[in-house]
Amino acid sequence: MILLQNLFTTDYGLLSLGVIVGVLFIGWWLARWIRVRMDEDAGRAGQSR
Repeated sequence: MILLQNLFTTDYGLLSLGVIVGVLFIGWWLARWIRVRMDEDAGRAGQSR
C-alpha cells in the first residue's frame, strides 16, 4: 500500500508514472506505425507481381 501511495503522491512517484505511461505510449505508437508501413509495403509488393 505504501508503494501505491508513493507512486501517486510524491514527486519521484509521479515522474516515474509519467515515464511508464510515456514508454507504453511510444511502444504502442511505434507498433502501429510499423504495422501500417509493413502493410503498405506488402501492398506494393503484391502490385508489382
